[in-house]
Amino acid sequence: MKKVIRSEDEWRELLSPEEYRITREAGTERPFTGRYWDNHSNGKYLCVGCELELFHSGSKFDSGSGWPSFSQPIAEENLVKQVDRSHFMARTEMICARCDAHLGHLFSDGPLPTGLRYCINSAALKFVADE
Repeated sequence: MKKVIRSEDEWRELLSPEEYRITREAGTERPFTGRYWDNHSNGKYLCVGCELELFHSGSKFDSGSGWPSFSQPIAEENLVKQVDRSHFMARTEMICARCDAHLGHLFSDGPLPTGLRYCINSAALKFVADE
């Protein structure tokens, strides 16, 4: 996969301040405030920075966490897992494989059959409805 590389100025032009804070500075949005946490439409969720397909609405579920949660990605190779030791804990950070955007975190408390919960910031995503 070819990487998308932009300067910090280019990222700031492309992204809103909130999208930049979350995807380029590994921030997070407050629960129950993001544009997609309660979205029930059918479609795909893309990376806001490079439009790589990340999740399909068929794998989205209500985790009660206040963030969009998915049980599996469209393709494993579209995500990079990295250890995040911030906030005095060890978590698995999820990063876009194409543009290195911080997306959210992966937890092992999701529904069967995967048992996984990809907890993703709405501001890291762009939703495209199915036609």
